[in-house]
Amino acid sequence: MFIVRQLNSQIMTRPTKLKSYLYMPAIALLCWAHNGMAQERNQQSQQAAMNSNQILVLSAVIKDKVIADAEVIFQRTGKQSIALRTNERGLVTVPSQFLDDPESLIIIKKEGYSNLVSKCKCSGLTYALSPKLKNLDAVRVVLNWGYRPRDLDLHVRYGSDHVYYSNMKETNVNLDVDDTDSYGPETITVEQKRLGDRYRFFIHDYSNRENPSSRSMSNSSAQVYVYIGSSLIKTFEIPVDIQGNVWHVFDISPEGELIPYNTVTRTTDESRDVLNGTSYAVSERVRIQDPERALEFNSQGEAAYRAGNYNEAISLYRKAIEHDNNLGQAYSNLGLAYYKNGNKAEALWANRKAIGLASGSNAHVIKASSYFNIAKVYEDAGQYGEAFRHYKLAKEHNNLPAYQNAIKRVKPKIR
Repeated sequence: MFIVRQLNSQIMTRPTKLKSYLYMPAIALLCWAHNGMAQERNQQSQQAAMNSNQILVLSAVIKDKVIADAEVIFQRTGKQSIALRTNERGLVTVPSQFLDDPESLIIIKKEGYSNLVSKCKCSGLTYALSPKLKNLDAVRVVLNWGYRPRDLDLHVRYGSDHVYYSNMKETNVNLDVDDTDSYGPETITVEQKRLGDRYRFFIHDYSNRENPSSRSMSNSSAQVYVYIGSSLIKTFEIPVDIQGNVWHVFDISPEGELIPYNTVTRTTDESRDVLNGTSYAVSERVRIQDPERALEFNSQGEAAYRAGNYNEAISLYRKAIEHDNNLGQAYSNLGLAYYKNGNKAEALWANRKAIGLASGSNAHVIKASSYFNIAKVYEDAGQYGEAFRHYKLAKEHNNLPAYQNAIKRVKPKIR
């Protein structure tokens, strides 16, 4: 009888996702129910951890896989950093002075995974580490949130395709993890972006799919982490205390530029229909915070770059972007520093963003140099068709001998 009650409880929790289980053979149904009980026990274990000021570190791509012996650093300006390690259950206790301190950072490191850096909303959350990506045009998107609502769903739409819990795999795009019982992660990996398509990433509050005025998702501490190559390149935090059950987080444009939206809206559409359609207004650029300080960091980054300190240059250019997300020159510089540091996929992302932001009298120079930098990445990877196309774009914006020579060098290699 316990199995039946457990099964009924889960079916009531998520009828659309689980309705197909009603037609399973009896033995398969019992196995599924057993797995459901195991998942519930895991959820109870996680909840116990959250209640004791511990955080849980999981894999972003394998359901419920804990990450043991990860280094977890708690950091705050003016305070001594504290470095701890997760135990065999993936848990670490948060030092009391860092509990929910908005000025603190948490940094999680593990060999083979991208470093995770986040504001320290530490108690009551799970963090998920992303294995490093190998493909130049791959991107991984990871969603985490708090205890409520129970079920947030990560979606991506591109072309005529839609990957989410009911359609977990398309060519080169996969929903790696679907979570239905709080915290996450939910993870989508695009192994190879399709040229010319716009990719729209958004979150649907499945728990409140019939209650579009709910503030539950907005108050869930939800965060979306965007990984390219071996780096976490962007973190989005959900706007707080807003009614709505759809969070349109960002798009990747047909040209590969990451365009932030970060807007919460309302819908009563079924999951398959959420954010459907092809007409989308371009979002407003992120608000400029401190352009003068951004220019200072950009200049410091240029000095570090000239000295060959590429890691320091990357850090300074990223600080410049934090202070002015519209500073195209900082993105262009960042792309070059990434390239020199061996972070080729990240270099593509930064240069594409520089192209999207380029404006004013020197826009053609920024675009040309960024296209040239993109072409070099593809040429290094032996993707000569893409290299040739981007060298031509560089020449179209600024007809320099270096661009002409690159075109002549690459063209005979195209097959």
